[in-house]
Formats: sequence, structure tokens, C-alpha cells
Amino acid sequence: MLRAKLSVVCTGSLVCVLLVLTACSSNPLEREANWSPSKLYAEAKDELAAGGYEKAISHLEKLEGRAAGTPLAQQAQLDKAYAQHKSGEAAQAVATLDRFMKLHPASPALDYALYLKGLINFNDDLGFLSYIARQDLAERDQKASKESFEAFKELVTRFPNSRYTPDATLRMTYIVNSLASYELHVARYYFSRGAYVAAINRAQLAVTDYQGTPAIEEALFIMLKAYDALGLTQLRDDTRRVLDRSYPNSEYLTRGFKEIQNPWWKFW
Repeated sequence: MLRAKLSVVCTGSLVCVLLVLTACSSNPLEREANWSPSKLYAEAKDELAAGGYEKAISHLEKLEGRAAGTPLAQQAQLDKAYAQHKSGEAAQAVATLDRFMKLHPASPALDYALYLKGLINFNDDLGFLSYIARQDLAERDQKASKESFEAFKELVTRFPNSRYTPDATLRMTYIVNSLASYELHVARYYFSRGAYVAAINRAQLAVTDYQGTPAIEEALFIMLKAYDALGLTQLRDDTRRVLDRSYPNSEYLTRGFKEIQNPWWKFW
């Protein structure tokens, strides 16, 4: 009877040991350790396609080490930046791209790296119009938009025939118009509060830095009204002549101050 009990116990222990060994052999880390670089990359691409960005990043980081010095390692860096971007890690994605461009200045994928860097900063700041009603315009920082513009500008300048250049050019136009509008809205904000000098400075910034944008017409009008409020008649009249010459049919001169008297968060 005792011998039978011992046999059962031993059999049970053996099963437990086998289960433990099986579990260990199916450990994801152990399995990944035996993957080839091509297998790692295939798994990373599958995770990217499925939206598993954290797993994709993990695979790609391992791939960078195993395939160091090869084109596959370069591709892993770019894909990692994309995965970081998609997972909301904008700062990490930009850092990855900056590192890539520093290590591989002659890479044939440099145009894509610049485009992705511009796109990350572009998307990071794209939502400012939807949140602007909850934040003082004078407190907003347009750093992301400016960095996006610089990345796109470098792409367009260095790689005019890149497949990414047409879209980058369109986004640059959007950014310039957006930055000009931002300065205009801040100028409105200051004017509505009687800070006429500050309003003039911000409107002047739109006029000098963003020539050719739709915001210039109203920027000149704000300057005209601010100079008038300050009693600076000579500057007021000079600005009026510029406005008349540049926009002879300007509606601002006929509808007067109505637009500026609206709440400052009303854009158009």
C-alpha cells in the first residue's frame, strides 16, 4: 500500500516537473532569443500592422542590436520611430529619428526620416485649434509647429524630388498660415484688453514674418486701430496707406471694428 502511494506521488511529481519544463521552454523571452533577425523583423511588422506598438518596439530594439551595421538595423530604427509615434511617444520618436540621422547622414531613407520628424511635430500641434477655447492664446507655445516646419523645409530643400516632398510642401503652407493666424489671434486678445502696444507688436510680427498669408489684412487693420487708440496719428495714417494699397477692397475698412469686438476665441 505504501509502495503504491509512493508510486502515485512520484508520478505526480514527474508530471509537475514536465509541466514546469514545458512552461519554461515556451517563455516568450527564451523563444525570441533564438529568433533570427529576419524573424524578429517579421514579428515586429506583424505587431505594427495589428497596432501592437509596444511589442513592435521591443522586437525592433532587439533587432537593432542583433543586426547592427546592416540596412536591416537602419530600417528597425525607422520603424521604431514610427511605432513610438503611433503609441503617443512623440519625444522618444523624434529622439530616435535624430539619432538615426546623426548615425546615417548618407542613408537613402533620410528623406523619409525628415518627413516623419515633420509629421510627428505637425500632428503633435494639430489639435491646438480644438483646445484653444480652454487656454489663453498668449500662453500657447508654437514650438512643435516651428520644428515641424524646419524638418519639412530641410526635406524640400535637400530632396526636391522625394516622394514625400509634395505633401511636405502642402503641410508647410498650412503651418505658415497657422502660425500667422496664431499671432493674429494673440493680437486680437491684447487689443480687446486695451494692451495696444502688445497688440501692435504681435500684429507686426505676423506682417513681417508671414508675408503673403491671409492673416496679413486683419493684422494691418489691428495695427491701424491700435495706433489710433494710442493717438499715434502718423503711424496710423501710414498703416492705412499700406492697407489701402495692399487691400484696396478690404472689408475691414467698411465693417469697422465689428470683427475685433467679438470674443477673442472666435476665430473667423
